[in-house]
Amino acid sequence: MEHRQAFQFQLMPNGEQQRQMRRFAGCARYVYNKALALKKERYEKKEHPTRFQLDKLLVRWKPETPWLREAPAHALQQAILDLDRAYTNFFERRAKFPKFHKKGVRDSFRESDQKCIKLEQGNNRIQLPKIGWVRYRNSREVLG
Repeated sequence: MEHRQAFQFQLMPNGEQQRQMRRFAGCARYVYNKALALKKERYEKKEHPTRFQLDKLLVRWKPETPWLREAPAHALQQAILDLDRAYTNFFERRAKFPKFHKKGVRDSFRESDQKCIKLEQGNNRIQLPKIGWVRYRNSREVLG
């Protein structure tokens, strides 16, 4: 039987890494808000674009906005997945209608592809895509 466990550690990025993380969070917010505007517009026309259709649109948005190419692709796809979950929760009456994300309010991004992340427990550092090695505060050992 497979046992999955999540760990949460405090990252200690240097100045350049912090700037990159802020940029990536901004890119994820931009994609979320643009996809939300598109979904609202299509919802009024009784159309319902799927997450996969929005992922295909993301490929078209990248040439229009060159700074989106700086962010990891999985982080941008994760923003679309978050919006899809928000819509699902709304239609199943578990949450209110999704709102646009504002700058500076819980800015974040997630990297979900485990193949892109490397962990060095001995040196207390983790390698993140397009950021590099980032130190973290080790509060416990990661097993597995």
